Amino acid sequence: MGGTRGSPAAGIQGPSWLCRGRGVALALVLFGGLTGCSQPGSAPAPRHVTLHQKWALQPGDRLAGYQVQSGLGDITVDIEGNRVFMPFDGQVQPAEDNADLCVILSSPDVPAYLFRICGLSQVRLGTLAQGESIGSGNTVAFATLRRQADGTWAMVEPAQELLSQFLDRP
Repeated sequence: MGGTRGSPAAGIQGPSWLCRGRGVALALVLFGGLTGCSQPGSAPAPRHVTLHQKWALQPGDRLAGYQVQSGLGDITVDIEGNRVFMPFDGQVQPAEDNADLCVILSSPDVPAYLFRICGLSQVRLGTLAQGESIGSGNTVAFATLRRQADGTWAMVEPAQELLSQFLDRP
């Protein structure tokens, strides 16, 4: 993958010279699957989200030998290898139950909401600014979660304008 997800070495940062692109091609090939060029500091811990609703099939489950990419409440978009962007400043963390498939985005700009994005590659974890790339993908599933009074999260239908902000650099 070359990102910070999907391998036992997830979150390990490469040498700064490698991340700045000054390394030789061989070094990139050798280290590409083991390191990620992410922001300095430790990788964010996986985010645990307790959903108010629970459906039988969840992202990451297997169905007839195939991996489920999205479930009820997700909006799946074929983005044809393009990037997904931060619609506002926030934190990107791996999803606790399916860290190699989904990330959770949180932001102080919208504290009552979380956003789960599944199907990205070359993911950037940590604190990102509005307009920065989160990752890229082919088929990407978006879910909007709203905090409930009891502390759980419920999936809600996302506004089209919000989803567009993830797909067009703000």
